[in-house]
Amino acid sequence: MSDQSPVSPDQISSAAARIAAHVRHTPVLRLQPGELGLDHPLTLKLELLQHAGSFKPRGAFNRILQAGLAPGGSVIAASGGNHGAAVAYAAKQLGLRAEIFIPMLTTPAKRARIESLGGVVVQGGETYAEALAASRARQAETGALEVHAYDHPHVLAGQGTVGLEFEADAPELTHLLVATGGGGLIGGIAAWYQSRVQVISVEPEGCPALHDALLAGQPVAAPVGGVAADSLGARQVGALMFHVARNHVARAVLVPDAAIQAAQRLIWDRLRLISEPGGATALAALLCGAFTPPAGSRVGVLLCGSNTDPSLF
Repeated sequence: MSDQSPVSPDQISSAAARIAAHVRHTPVLRLQPGELGLDHPLTLKLELLQHAGSFKPRGAFNRILQAGLAPGGSVIAASGGNHGAAVAYAAKQLGLRAEIFIPMLTTPAKRARIESLGGVVVQGGETYAEALAASRARQAETGALEVHAYDHPHVLAGQGTVGLEFEADAPELTHLLVATGGGGLIGGIAAWYQSRVQVISVEPEGCPALHDALLAGQPVAAPVGGVAADSLGARQVGALMFHVARNHVARAVLVPDAAIQAAQRLIWDRLRLISEPGGATALAALLCGAFTPPAGSRVGVLLCGSNTDPSLF
């Protein structure tokens, strides 16, 4: 790989200005020791309050606005759910048509969310990888703008605006836990921080794409399964984010499904917020002990998605 980073802090700052009128600057919530059963303070960024229910509109808007599509144009994407909802939302706001290819593992709640935002949903295979292949075959036919879920520099820059906001609102952080799927979110955030804080990747045991890539020294195919596979179930991380991760992600940890589900319940019980499994995965690492911060740390956690049926937990 080249030593040239695929996205710079300057590009992330430019993305923040470009998308500011289209996304929410989501709030942070500071918790005192003991509020979630932890013995240290915790700062949560509530990105689950973003338009379309996740951080994903940031990258979608930045990609589409960079391309300069005129109203009436078309975009296409493959998604387990959240990215599709974000692309559909962005397209609707900008007067575009969105075609979203989803795999079988996409939940009914997420499919309904995409459709409610105006996306044309196409069943594209059993897994995200198959949906991506189907979407690319369709893109070759239509010429629509592809909005990749994570492996594109404009998408990375858009997702990196989460880090820009978090640092502005909580400059004291020393550690930041981020759930990882294909890696667009953590890649953008780590590119923003440039190791000023320790960025910790958290993945389900059933979806260890970045964990396995860092061990192998390159992106490799990984298993896809478990309760968070619809949002964190990439077969392997993107090449662009891996360049950032190997330089600026301090550690990758894995958590069991039971810990993710316990984190979902705790977020509801104590905070009265609804999080999907992927959105609760980063917090699960603290609750189950997969990551124990050093004494004196100032820890941040990103709650990144809320697209779920609350009756499931």
